[in-house]
Amino acid sequence: MDLLYILKAVVIAIVEGITEFIPVSSTGHMILAGDLIGFHGDENTFSNFYEVFIQAGAILAIVVLYRKRIGEILVSLFKWEERGKKFALVIIVGSIPAVIAGVFLEDLMDKYLFTPWTVLAGLVVGAVFLIIAEKYFRKPDGVADMEDISWKQALKIGCFQCLSLWPGMSRSSSTITGGWISGLSSSVAAEFSFFLAIPIMFGAAGFKTFKFWMRDGFDTVGSTEAVSLGIGFIVAFIVALVCVKGFIAFISRKPMKYFGYYRIAVSVVFAVLILTNVI
Repeated sequence: MDLLYILKAVVIAIVEGITEFIPVSSTGHMILAGDLIGFHGDENTFSNFYEVFIQAGAILAIVVLYRKRIGEILVSLFKWEERGKKFALVIIVGSIPAVIAGVFLEDLMDKYLFTPWTVLAGLVVGAVFLIIAEKYFRKPDGVADMEDISWKQALKIGCFQCLSLWPGMSRSSSTITGGWISGLSSSVAAEFSFFLAIPIMFGAAGFKTFKFWMRDGFDTVGSTEAVSLGIGFIVAFIVALVCVKGFIAFISRKPMKYFGYYRIAVSVVFAVLILTNVI
């Protein structure tokens, strides 16, 4: 068993847990961190599958944190009440654009966009988009409850979520800015972003697992890889559980432009590292 490999996998899981729900791009950070520590490979390696799989651990943190609300909505839906039907509709409508784009573009994205330079470009473009959107569209009197989101607003936010297919853009950033532009308050935009992540990320993890199994039959998964998957999933879950609470508190009081400045700073640092052949 390769303990160094497992340690690297844990580092990636920590990065995932910290960055999944804040607007800085967890995928982009995992790619950059993976290149820095020698973990990230090409689109057909176990590390690529691992990075998607542990995202499901981070998403599980949302299920746990919002379990009461999710339970209430599911009960309402089971009873076929208007509240449950409406919420299910906006989640489905909001998920459709990214599902369609992901299914048809996934191979192209894996082949051409999962590189350090494309990630750095995504971080910068996403940062500028975030800063501008916050300046012109973030309003304190937006939609104040997720249950008041219309299907048209959900569809618009879902289209913005497609931007996150470019590693570095950030799913959280894309959906929150889409929420601002659609008239949502910051806290509701963030919470709706979390809820949209549940079907999208669990679906992506399942789809990636299926593709990995069909291609390799898990023949490449030995004891080291199996332990990495288990530990990475748990670590991503625990770290995300802590970070989500802090992010909700932050976004309610502070501007998000600081995340944009951070993204640009990270891009500059990693560009220097790449140009100097450090990574």
